[in-house]
Amino acid sequence: MSRAAVLCGLGGALPERIVSNEELAEQLDTSDRWIRTRTGIGQRHVVAPGQSTSDLAVAAGAQALASARGTADRPDPGVGPVDLVVLATSTPDRPCPATAPDVAHRLGLGGVPSFDVSAVCTGFVYALATAASMITAGVAGRALVIGADTFSTILDPADRTTRAIFGDGAGAVVLRAGEAGEPGALLGFDLGSDGSGADLITVRAGGSRQRSVPGPAAAGEEFFTMDGRPVFTRAVLDMSRSSQSLLERVGWSAAEVDKVVAHQANIRILNAVGEQLGLEEKQIVANLDRVGNTVAASIPLALRDAVAGGELQPGHRVLLTGFGGGLTWGSAALVWPELETGRPHR
Repeated sequence: MSRAAVLCGLGGALPERIVSNEELAEQLDTSDRWIRTRTGIGQRHVVAPGQSTSDLAVAAGAQALASARGTADRPDPGVGPVDLVVLATSTPDRPCPATAPDVAHRLGLGGVPSFDVSAVCTGFVYALATAASMITAGVAGRALVIGADTFSTILDPADRTTRAIFGDGAGAVVLRAGEAGEPGALLGFDLGSDGSGADLITVRAGGSRQRSVPGPAAAGEEFFTMDGRPVFTRAVLDMSRSSQSLLERVGWSAAEVDKVVAHQANIRILNAVGEQLGLEEKQIVANLDRVGNTVAASIPLALRDAVAGGELQPGHRVLLTGFGGGLTWGSAALVWPELETGRPHR
């Protein structure tokens, strides 16, 4: 058997504070019905003052490491629990430096290589592919991959659309070196991007382009913006194409997939991708009604909730797919292993 990256641990973390649709309706021109019919979201979690992306990443990472210790072989003597940390985020604690080294330090992982990956809502799939490649190349033996974002910190308080959609959270997995034929082995990836759509999902201020111009940023440019209609179209198209391409590569038909865990952007997008792939409703995992769109945390949090709730079982054929700013998209496939996890998020 050839060397492969094998998923052996899973964790997640959400801020304590829950913001319901009813609470948003008290602040903005919206309603629970308006939000649910357009997004499928009923509530979202948001960070407390002073709480950051790294705080959620550390909590999710610790849970994933604990899960791996309960299910995976022990690491080699003298080697820490992981020897690589990859953090997918578009809301780092600071513009500089990367947040991953601080997360690794706080988890007690010593001087392992740690870095951030920025691909917005596709970030987790990109980070997963990066870590898996380093494992199969022999650069790393065990990797902690985290998706964490706190989009509540970059949303316009007066924008009912983005505030209704996005929530904060973190999800994480542990990968270890193993063999291609065993449960949990990542079977393949499909990744892509299209920079011509960079302005569709963006924060215009804060980067070198805006800062190179004298004077302050224009009003509102410090907030996240999204052009909903073209984003919807591209999300459905690119996730469907990426998924189909990967399924052909690994030799699965859509009917043979037990669970599709797509980026939890919007229930209408999930349903449209399912229609494009010819999926049944029971094949699609959804938890966005409880957590909203958690960006890079979306896929691992959905995985954790599906496992803890009994929806995702060992032996299931699983397709992961995401779409985000950049524009970026990506998919991954694996047969689900047996893991120890905690209770699902509510």
